[in-house]
This record gives sequence, structure tokens and C-alpha cells, in this order.
Amino acid sequence: MTGDPVQAAMGEDLMRRLVDGDESALAEAYQRFGALVHTIAQRSVGEHHEAEDITQQVFVALWKGRASLDPGNGSLGGWLATVTRRRCADLHAARARRSRDERAFAQEEGPSVTAAQDVVEQVYLADALQALGDPRATIIRMAVIEDRRHEDIAQTLQLPLGTVKSHVRRGLTHLRKHLEEVNR
Repeated sequence: MTGDPVQAAMGEDLMRRLVDGDESALAEAYQRFGALVHTIAQRSVGEHHEAEDITQQVFVALWKGRASLDPGNGSLGGWLATVTRRRCADLHAARARRSRDERAFAQEEGPSVTAAQDVVEQVYLADALQALGDPRATIIRMAVIEDRRHEDIAQTLQLPLGTVKSHVRRGLTHLRKHLEEVNR
């Protein structure tokens, strides 16, 4: 340990007392380093109450992890500062996750009114097409939904072009009437 030998000896003694489970050593550590831990946390997180929470968490971690303290690995102040910075980093990461989740939630929209209307219209259309029967329903699907040309439909279904055109005209008329009845 570097610095004042008297301070170093006091720090080593404090660490040994902590390792031994001396509760008064915890109170002394808080008295000596509480302001340091709180200042680091306050500067990092920028919020007094969160800095207080972090300070408490750091000293709880000190007490729970006291068996791992070793004066040969550094000072108690250094250990506390490191744990404080880690707790602050954890808080910043939690804030970032929460912010990201809130943005994602805000961007998620439920089905819009127009989307719901589209679904209803698709159901009505499917019902109306089914009522047409085949081959008229198939021809209407190919012409309207698949946007295929009459000639292509005639060739695919091996029907005369005039028959396909008649089915399209009559089928659309029938669909219009059916959808008007449903919408009443």
C-alpha cells in the first residue's frame, strides 16, 4: 500500500476487522468512506436518491463480501470506489434498457382502425367469393386479387376469352350486390 504508513496500517486493521465480522468496523468504514462512495455515485448517476441507494448497496456488498477483502490487493477505499463505479454502470445499463423498452413499446401500435376495417372487408370478400361458386370465384380471384389479365386467365383455365370476361362482369356485379347487402 502506498501513501501515509499510519493510514495504510489503519486501513489494513479496518479490513482485518471487517473480515472477522466486526460490525463496528462496518460503521467505521461507512464513517470514513461513505462520503466518497456517495460523491462518486452522485456524480455518475446525477440523482441524489439513486446515489443514496447505490451507497447503501455498496456497503451491503462490503459486508457480504468482507471475506474476500485482502489488504495485499489494494486499499479499502479503492475497493469501495470500484464497487461504486460498477453499481453506477449497472444503473446506467438498466436505465438504457428501460428507455429502449419504453421506446419500443411506444412504437408498437395495436392494429389500427384501417387495418381492422381491411380485415373485415377481406372476410366479407372471402364470404362473397365463396357464394359465387367455381369457376366464377376462381376467375374473380385471378382477375382482382392476383391482378391477372383476362387472356392469361383464359389460357390458364383453358376457357374461351369471352367466357372469362362474362364471368368477371357477372361476378363483380354479384359481389357488389352481396357486399351492399352485408353493409346495410
